[in-house]
Amino acid sequence: MTEKTIRHVAIIMDGNGRWAERHGLPKIEGHRRGANQVSVILEAARDAKIDFLTLYAFSTENWKRSKQEVAALMKLMEEFLDEKIPELMEKNIRLRAIGRLGDLPAGVRGKLLRAIEATADNTAGTLIFALSYGGRAEIVDGVNRYLEAAWKSGKKPEKLTEESFRNCLYAPDVPDPELMIRTSGELRISNFLLWQLSYSEFYVTDTLWPDFGKEEFAEALAAYRKRERRFGGRLK
Repeated sequence: MTEKTIRHVAIIMDGNGRWAERHGLPKIEGHRRGANQVSVILEAARDAKIDFLTLYAFSTENWKRSKQEVAALMKLMEEFLDEKIPELMEKNIRLRAIGRLGDLPAGVRGKLLRAIEATADNTAGTLIFALSYGGRAEIVDGVNRYLEAAWKSGKKPEKLTEESFRNCLYAPDVPDPELMIRTSGELRISNFLLWQLSYSEFYVTDTLWPDFGKEEFAEALAAYRKRERRFGGRLK
């Protein structure tokens, strides 16, 4: 039997706060440990020849957290970009980002855009951060982008199709994830990639993100390869 190809894995990195609480540490230390884990899973994804790894790093809803926590998370993102861009260059990994990036603080946004530009020609895989991201926001932004394009052209908007609407999403060239992984055991998708996850396989683990390593990532891939994907149809 031919092994199923996995081009794109998406991950909801959940459990940083609980990890910190279990270890008697401030919540930001859980987020810091979680940020370090990105390198581990990125390497595992590259070894597995996965083309795209999308990580849910900061949602549109996360802005509702305390100002102190949001500020700490933004500072951590800046630190991550400073520390990890040389690693991405060395490993030939391209960085991209999806979401309402204009909502990010200027310092974070500037470093992010410079990192995206610096890694644009890398070819060994793509790491996509979902930042200030919400699935509903992406759909709304896509509709508005479509209407704005029609208005600028001076033509009446044509009837949307799935294909034409897809071209209005944040990253229309990226294939839908075959597999979505959620750590920490929560059984919801939390407004993540609502359009793209329509027929993705889900793998949920009780392991908290800071403890989610290469071995369990490999287990998630193996679990996916055992499944039959019907896409709404019946198997013969």
